[in-house]
Amino acid sequence: MIQRLISVFFAMVLVVASTLAQHGASAQAADDIVFIQVEARTSLASAQDSVRDYSGRLPDVNGFALGGGWYGIALGPYTRAQAEAQLNALLQARRIPADSYIEPRETFGQQFWPVGVNNDGAPVVPVPQDTADPAAQPTPAPQADPVAEAPVTAPEPVVPAIPEETLQEARASERALTREERDALQIALQWAGFYEGAIDGAFGPGTRGSMSRWQEANNFDPTGVLSTRQRAVLLGQYNAVLDGMGMELVQDARTGIAMELPLGVVEFDRYESPFAIYKPRGDLGARVILVSQPGDAGNLAGLYEIMQTLEIIPVEGERRRDARGFTITGQNDRIVTRFEVGLQNGEIKGFGLVWPAGDEERRTRVLKIMQDSYTRIDGVLDPALVSDDGQAVDLVSGLKVRTAKASATGFFIEARGTVLTSAALVAGCERVTLNGVHDARVMVVNEELGIAVLTPVEQLAPRRVAQFRSGELRLQSEVAVAGFSFGGVLTAPTLTFGTLEDLRGLGGEDRIKRLALSALPGDVGGPVFDSGGTVLGMLLPKEAPGGRVLPEQVSFAAKGEMILDFLRDNGIQPVARGGLTPLAPEDLTNLAAEMTVLVSCW
Repeated sequence: MIQRLISVFFAMVLVVASTLAQHGASAQAADDIVFIQVEARTSLASAQDSVRDYSGRLPDVNGFALGGGWYGIALGPYTRAQAEAQLNALLQARRIPADSYIEPRETFGQQFWPVGVNNDGAPVVPVPQDTADPAAQPTPAPQADPVAEAPVTAPEPVVPAIPEETLQEARASERALTREERDALQIALQWAGFYEGAIDGAFGPGTRGSMSRWQEANNFDPTGVLSTRQRAVLLGQYNAVLDGMGMELVQDARTGIAMELPLGVVEFDRYESPFAIYKPRGDLGARVILVSQPGDAGNLAGLYEIMQTLEIIPVEGERRRDARGFTITGQNDRIVTRFEVGLQNGEIKGFGLVWPAGDEERRTRVLKIMQDSYTRIDGVLDPALVSDDGQAVDLVSGLKVRTAKASATGFFIEARGTVLTSAALVAGCERVTLNGVHDARVMVVNEELGIAVLTPVEQLAPRRVAQFRSGELRLQSEVAVAGFSFGGVLTAPTLTFGTLEDLRGLGGEDRIKRLALSALPGDVGGPVFDSGGTVLGMLLPKEAPGGRVLPEQVSFAAKGEMILDFLRDNGIQPVARGGLTPLAPEDLTNLAAEMTVLVSCW
């Protein structure tokens, strides 16, 4: 008997537990408000186009900011059970993308669609079930205690709770706008793609027409006069692109610069004179560089040249410079960089913004805010502020220097800056530079001699040009090669001394000379001098017939007389003369430094 009572008791406990579990699950499901996310876009304009398209085909369409510059199109709100049923039905009907999925309400930020409505997260009222079977009736959810249970918090709406105005009231509120506020509306209309006129604060026919088109596109009555509420909607759309940027005024006393910076995506790293470096915060990859140093026009020009070598400044893009400052825009398939630097009262100050390519809407908005807020304040960065981490051969003030895929040597052969170098070096280059700064074009190549002639894009004025020797030199005479042996690590060429061993190559080639000289790959393309500083030829890459390894002391040079004939045949008039009086090593070094250039292949 006792055993039977115990069994009945446990059966009752299980029934009660099951009922409570079902009731709890039902209550939880009722509170679990979700949406079906069907698409995400990287710009508000494209998201608005997409959400309008979905609204014409599907019910319950919403548009939300997702953060980080993304905007989502979502269906709802639903309970989770409703969402799962709706998702399956729409997927089977192929009415939404195959990668659509369910997300909780908290995932979404500010709502931009439907215009003028902010979804408060209330679930859609469930469709009543068949009441013929009492067992099918859903268990009613218990009434929540308004004190004990906090409601689901909806995000702050894009559209403030502003009563809609009549047309007369809208005209009156519009008349109270300042010039800056009227300009801001034209800028927002222009950004939205509805206005193409000047930003002049004058609401003429062009502006009125753009207002009407914007109203119509956003489901407002196209009156051509924006009400207070509509102006808030427009400006809210315009500013939504800055969601997550965290624009904040920074006053940096060390650099003497105050400006708004996107602290949502960058954070201060360190000072490396003349820079204050802000590194990426998060995965966007943006950077900000503040520039500050004492100096004059000469220092400004030097800074401009140095910055051309930085990895964060792509080669392609516009450059402008004068005695008062410079601007640099560089862009490639990875980044877009903009630097603006000016000289004023003995202080060089400015800033740079590095932004991922393909995100122009946010980049231009952030850059405009930075430009408008940039202010010089007292102070200039101490030139001694350089950390140990920022000092390295491949760094300039803590910023990575752009490196070429290959570098060697060349030398000036004409007063206008024409350069002779190795044909092997420039083969397959997308870009060729002289001394890492000056762009050059390949004018002509002689593969047999292994030489190439380069012309600078902008005419240069070398301090010295090569004087070719017109007569032969006796064997065993002392020679020297000038070259950037270490690929530009040193700022000046080095001299390597040796002797002239033969007037032919190892296989009897009469177009080259053999030298007893320990050259490095970076010396290739360099001038081969006699003791008086006249040029006997150009150093060639070390190649051995049959793939053999040559002794270290064996090098080869293209013959000077053959180089002369080739240059003259191509309209170049190099200087040629007989042997000169031998020079002291230091004088020969100075002569070589003024004639020799680093040639880089990019």
